[in-house]
Amino acid sequence: MRIFHRARHRPSATWRQTTDRAFTLIGDGRYEDAGPLLVMAADLEPWLSDSWFNLALLHKFRRDWDQARAAGLRAVALLDREHGAPDWWNLGITATALQDWPLARRAWQAYGLRLPGGAQDGTVQLDLGTTPVRLSPEGEAEVVWGRRLDPARIEVLSIPLPSSGRRWGEVVLHDGAPHGERVADGVAYPVFDEIELWAPSPVPTYVVLLQAATAADRDALERLVADAGYAAEDWTSSVRLLCRACSESRMAADDGRTVHHDPHDDGDAAHPGHLSHLSQAGSGLSWLTERECGIAAPAKLVGALLDGWVAASPATRAYRDLEEVC
Repeated sequence: MRIFHRARHRPSATWRQTTDRAFTLIGDGRYEDAGPLLVMAADLEPWLSDSWFNLALLHKFRRDWDQARAAGLRAVALLDREHGAPDWWNLGITATALQDWPLARRAWQAYGLRLPGGAQDGTVQLDLGTTPVRLSPEGEAEVVWGRRLDPARIEVLSIPLPSSGRRWGEVVLHDGAPHGERVADGVAYPVFDEIELWAPSPVPTYVVLLQAATAADRDALERLVADAGYAAEDWTSSVRLLCRACSESRMAADDGRTVHHDPHDDGDAAHPGHLSHLSQAGSGLSWLTERECGIAAPAKLVGALLDGWVAASPATRAYRDLEEVC
């Protein structure tokens, strides 16, 4: 675990030892044990912005947002530079978690980001494009694609598997430091780790077994559901299991066009793999007629969508075992 301090002043040896020990405990997930040590470090060097930045980080890890805001404000008050300090970025995440939009706006601008005009107390809304996000990074991690709403929030565009506990359309708060990359259409996208659910989605997730004679039949269902304002995803071709090292590093082909079996596309009993959604459905070596598909749509609509899809080409399409899973 890296210690996030920058040396302008020279803190005491006791401060350094105390902080080192605290971050060792944080690395082991022992946040409650690390807390008193970082409080002690702040008492030793209260004039040092790093003391309060480290405390703000700890409170962020613990999801104690009010304490994170208090420590973060003390950290930025002691900074000696105008732009680019990670203290401001961390405070921006904290303010977003609390929906303290004036503070979030102030933090992003102080970090050096340009924000659109408008109400200074309104929600920060930016168009930062699509990017992957790792859901449940400390559990059964799953990398999905989403739309980045601002520097700390992503709206989920993939349909997560039910094991993640997440739904299509949910907004998750994410950390600022990328943790791996995915490459799609030759463009590298950073993977951000989810911190927590920021806004739930009312749209349930269904799983269904399709009989789709061709990829065009599958594509027709995805278009039909999308035209209704919801989403369908062919999990058979879009989801793969990666070893942890690959999931957290740069994946050079994440656009569904890789036709060979990647030797890292597996986990093992001792080190379970991480789930990862491709940026688009893969073609694979051969087409399997039976497909497992995730559908995000209201209960009153999902059956009608599937029936309409079948009715358009009953000779090549069918479905069974429709089940709500999340």
